[in-house]
Amino acid sequence: MATLTVFKFDTADGAEKSVTLCQDLEKRLLVKIIDGAIVTWPEGSSKPKTKQMYPLGAMDQTFWGELFGLIFFVPIFGPVARKVMEIAMGPIGGIFADYGINNDFIKEVRQKVKEGTSAAFLLTESAATDKVAEEFKKKLPKYEILATNLSREQEEKLRASFGV
Repeated sequence: MATLTVFKFDTADGAEKSVTLCQDLEKRLLVKIIDGAIVTWPEGSSKPKTKQMYPLGAMDQTFWGELFGLIFFVPIFGPVARKVMEIAMGPIGGIFADYGINNDFIKEVRQKVKEGTSAAFLLTESAATDKVAEEFKKKLPKYEILATNLSREQEEKLRASFGV
């Protein structure tokens, strides 16, 4: 089963550093990354920058573009326009629901990924969670697990492993 997990970093370059670490962990067979994307929001920027980790990954650019548009760009519209967009995006919301992405997920990411921060969205499978967590703790700046599509019990174990 694939797992979508979002790691939020307190620095604008934390997500970029996580990509390098994840690729190293993948080479060591500690995790299998199916796809991923990052959001960086440098200080002084009016909006975040997004980048897909693997151009030929499991998810096409449309998936990541629609997800990031819904999270970061729909809120700039007024309440009426936002409601119209949410209604229009209804069928797309169904696609996201298949990956455990719901309104709570969107709201949490929207609230926490702000100017001066970054986030890594990783679609993984077969991770040696304890060893991956150990490497994250040693090599990355402060981070928080924002969301995952695991069951509540699995998510609690994941958070416990990562100490967040």
